[in-house]
Amino acid sequence: MDRRAFVRTSAAAAAWTLAGGMRLEAAGKIPDLVAVKGGEAEAMFRRGIAALGGMRAFVKPNSKVVIKPNIGWDVPPERAGNTNPKLIAEIIKQCKEAGAKEVTVFDHTCDNWSRCYRTSGIEAAVREAGGTMAPGHAPAYYQEVKLGTGKSLTSVKEHEAILAADVFINVPILKSHSSTRLTIAMKNLMGNVWDRGYWHANDLHQCIADYAGYRKPTLNVVDAYAVMKRNGPRGVSVSDVVTMKAQLLSTDIVAIDAAGAKLLGLDPSDVRHIELAAARGVGTMELDKLAIERISL
Repeated sequence: MDRRAFVRTSAAAAAWTLAGGMRLEAAGKIPDLVAVKGGEAEAMFRRGIAALGGMRAFVKPNSKVVIKPNIGWDVPPERAGNTNPKLIAEIIKQCKEAGAKEVTVFDHTCDNWSRCYRTSGIEAAVREAGGTMAPGHAPAYYQEVKLGTGKSLTSVKEHEAILAADVFINVPILKSHSSTRLTIAMKNLMGNVWDRGYWHANDLHQCIADYAGYRKPTLNVVDAYAVMKRNGPRGVSVSDVVTMKAQLLSTDIVAIDAAGAKLLGLDPSDVRHIELAAARGVGTMELDKLAIERISL
C-alpha cells in the first residue's frame, strides 16, 4: 500500500473511531451528536438530519434561515478549502421543504469575495437550490453588537443576515489551520463578523470562545467529506487533502468541535479554544458523556 492510500485508509478509519459516546438505548431518543460515514455529502446529511428529528425540528414555516459555510478561499472544491457545495445545496432544499420563507448564504471571505463565491462552486449551488447569496465584503453589511460576558472580546460587528435570521445553520469544513491547529465550527464563526483582525491581535483562542458563548448556531453540520490534513486553512494542492466521507451534526458547537478534533487525530484538549469554550459552559467536550448516533451508509 502506497503512502497516499495508507493516509486515506487511516483517515476513513479515524472518521469512525470517535472515542467515547454512549449508545442510544431508548428507541426514538434524539442523540446529542450524529456521526455519518461512507456516503455522498447529500445522502449523509439526509440520514444525519433524520436522526436529529428532521429539518422541521429546526426550521419552522415562514422562517428566515441563514447558512454560514466556509467560503473563505478562491480554490475549487477538490482542494477542500471551502465547504462542499453539494452539502450546502441539500441543506437549502431541506430548509425550503420545511417551509422556510428565505434561505440566505454568505461568508466574510479571505480572498476576493466574488471569486471565492464562484470558484468554490457554492454560488451556483445556492442559486440552483433556490437560496440567495448575500455579500459580506464591506463594513456596511455589519452592525455592532455587545457580547457582554466576553473576556478578550466584548463587542463585534456582525453581519446583518445573522442578526435578521430566525434560524442559523453553521456549516464549516474540517481542516487544519496554521494559527489554531484546526478550524471547525467555532472558528468558522469568524466569518460572521467584520472586525476579525482584532481577534488575531488579542488572544485568538479566547476571542473564538468568547464569541461562541454569544452566538450559538441553531444547528452545526461539519463537512468532513474531503479533509485538508496539512497546510490549512488555504492549502497548497490536492496532495494536502484526504477523503474521509464523513459528516458530523449537533446543536452543541463545543461537542462537534471536540469530535472533529478527533477526526484530525487531535485530542480536544490540545485545541485551546475548545477547552476555553467548554470551561465557559458553551457546550461539552466530554464525548463519553454524550449520546452519539453512528450511521454507516
